[in-house]
Amino acid sequence: MKIVLAPDSYKNSLTAKQVAQSMRKGFEKVYPDAKYLNVPMADGGEGTVQSLVDAKNGQIIAETVTNPLGKKTTAKYGLINDGKVAVIEMAEASGIQYINQFTQNPYITTTFGTGELMKSAIDRGAKTIIIGIGGSATNDGGAGMAQALGAHLLDNQGEELSFGGANLVKLDHIDTSKMASLEDVKVIIASDVTNPLTGPNGASHVFGPQKGANPEMVEFLDHALSHYADILKRDLNKDLENVPGAGAAGGLGAGLLAFTDSKLESGVDIVIDFTDLKEKVKDADVVITGEGQIDFQTKFGKTPIGVAKATKAVNPEATVIAIAGSIGEKISELYPLGIDAIFTCVPGVESLSDAIQNTDKNVQQVAENIARLIKNTK
Repeated sequence: MKIVLAPDSYKNSLTAKQVAQSMRKGFEKVYPDAKYLNVPMADGGEGTVQSLVDAKNGQIIAETVTNPLGKKTTAKYGLINDGKVAVIEMAEASGIQYINQFTQNPYITTTFGTGELMKSAIDRGAKTIIIGIGGSATNDGGAGMAQALGAHLLDNQGEELSFGGANLVKLDHIDTSKMASLEDVKVIIASDVTNPLTGPNGASHVFGPQKGANPEMVEFLDHALSHYADILKRDLNKDLENVPGAGAAGGLGAGLLAFTDSKLESGVDIVIDFTDLKEKVKDADVVITGEGQIDFQTKFGKTPIGVAKATKAVNPEATVIAIAGSIGEKISELYPLGIDAIFTCVPGVESLSDAIQNTDKNVQQVAENIARLIKNTK
């Protein structure tokens, strides 16, 4: 019997690699001689760097970069495929965890640190950059990122714009002549957000309030991004204002599309591709996936559905089982999409802190029970 273990991480508890190891320990109590294959997964959000580094035996790089508020911080990214592919989570350098109710201000927050991580990867020889763009604290359209990579965003006096989305109203012209290092680098943007850059469904209106924007700020930031889009169209010949996904991460989607050779893709599809998951499940009997919370929203590009669809596409007879820390509403919507059964690993009533502390033990236990069920039905 071949068993492929392809879970996502359990937030605040175990990495995807650790979850896979826990699942395996449980199954081995029943099937000690089975062939096991651990394939840590992610969907482009938190944990993507660690999952791909674990799956591809890569390395973690730490750099001192600029956080959203302009202060120095240490952020990490991954290198895989002999250093030719970098994996970056923009939240590492520019995420919402750097702000609080007293410091949040999307007028001034910047993606400069994300650009610094990209520059570090390029300087180390990366030719492809996978960048997950969830969890941002910014609304600058990726302007800071572009500046870190050598672009000059200038006002009508020829002065460099200061950080932050509000300053985009002062943008007069863009000079990209110092961005030569990007010529041979391809960027894959991991995002399932389909919002345009501006308008009622754009970056400022939809995501601005959670980053500290009041209604007046939202309108001003939306105007600033619209002006930014006009300059991008004029100077770079990139018409991005209404492109689906351009509004992701406060407009970082638009910035990446404007200043790099990039394309937007589903996060989980990227991870499936780079881990060769489809090849690995072709002859599997059982595929076990999972994440911390499974509910009807899982069908919108989350790891368990991605794993299930990929498996059934190449191996329709394989059994796909998901193990979750908790199970939410309408999970019946997931069964027609390829998941055959869903189990929670929580054995009874316990506090969240206890559930997190006991995740390893609980996952092992439910995996063993699933294995016993499979053995007794064969």
